[in-house]
Amino acid sequence: MRAKEIFLNGIVKENPVLVLVLGTCPTLAVTTMAVNGLGMGLATTAVLVCSNIVISLLKRVIPNQVRIPSYIVIISGFVTIVSLLMEAYARELYQALGLFLSLIVVNCIILGRAEMFAAKNSVFHSMLDGAGMGLGFTLALTLIGSIREIFGSGTWFGLQILPEAISPVTIFLLAPGGFFVFGCMIAVVNFFRRKSDRLVRNACMNCPSIGACQNGREGEF
Repeated sequence: MRAKEIFLNGIVKENPVLVLVLGTCPTLAVTTMAVNGLGMGLATTAVLVCSNIVISLLKRVIPNQVRIPSYIVIISGFVTIVSLLMEAYARELYQALGLFLSLIVVNCIILGRAEMFAAKNSVFHSMLDGAGMGLGFTLALTLIGSIREIFGSGTWFGLQILPEAISPVTIFLLAPGGFFVFGCMIAVVNFFRRKSDRLVRNACMNCPSIGACQNGREGEF
């Protein structure tokens, strides 16, 4: 069960974009099209998984005094590999992402998971954490990119969606449109999270074992 919780944590409970509000720069910059969001998300996921695995393997070897520079070197190595592969096999996407592909090195999501999770947990759990966080990041960017592309260009992954009679709202392809879509998605996620929390609290209040459950949780901290 712990493995499942670790994997789903980054997708739902602690989604790096829509809940933790991390990686905002690439989120707003590259999501003018759905394919760009998907490409950036998959590239970040690959770097997250690989760097988490290596950092977890080397956590007892890396001196505490130089752990952050060491993490950055490891992450930058995988970013270089992903960039070269994308340049060779997906050149159009590589050119569309541009500088933001290299900036994955300083993405606070990757460095944060390395410091907070990979450096303290097993290789398997670190891999699951990277995959979950990366998938959550990918889903968020793809969804934002889809909304902006449909309303801003009338297409989705290059396919015509809106009838030609309907004029696209080009502001969705600009920075104000990105902020608008981003803010609306965060608001929707917060609404459902609060509704879910209320349902859980109401269910717990009617549970005859609430006292024992609370005592058990207090002992965990």
